[in-house]
Amino acid sequence: MKKFVLCALLLGLTVGVASPVLAWDAAKQKNLGQDHVKMTWYILDYGKNKNVPYAIARKYYTNTAIKEETVDLLMSKFGLSPEVAGSLYFTEYGYEYTPDGKQFAVTYLRHYDMLGNEIYGTVYDGSSEAAKKTFAAVDPKHAAGKGASYALGKTPAASASKKAASPAKVKTSTKRVVRKKK
Repeated sequence: MKKFVLCALLLGLTVGVASPVLAWDAAKQKNLGQDHVKMTWYILDYGKNKNVPYAIARKYYTNTAIKEETVDLLMSKFGLSPEVAGSLYFTEYGYEYTPDGKQFAVTYLRHYDMLGNEIYGTVYDGSSEAAKKTFAAVDPKHAAGKGASYALGKTPAASASKKAASPAKVKTSTKRVVRKKK
């Protein structure tokens, strides 16, 4: 009986940990690598919703100094306890783009712990002055800019420049040397 309970608990824990990862279409997930402050970014989903281009990005706190700044902000500005704020593991951003992809607005910002439980979030839906969507210029080097490229069906600028910079492969003929056995 104890083994059954232990197996059930382990299975439940595995499903709980994996559920945030399984929530997105794996074919759309793109690893964007690290940004200038060593934070790791992923695009989770992108496309158009009611003809409005969008992307969803996730930032993992791989830089402890930036994580501490965010934890301090969550405690001071939003009144979260040190335990809750300190459990921060990743932040998810919803982006909305203009049809030409030159501007974006954040539609939501949600902070999660390691198990994928939301610890704090803000939705920018225009319901108040603080929740107003604000559009800004897209930087193609930023996660929002790369998300715009995917949402509009284009290759992100970073990938395109890498492809353009790589030299073309040249076929060379090779001759096989066969040695006679003695």
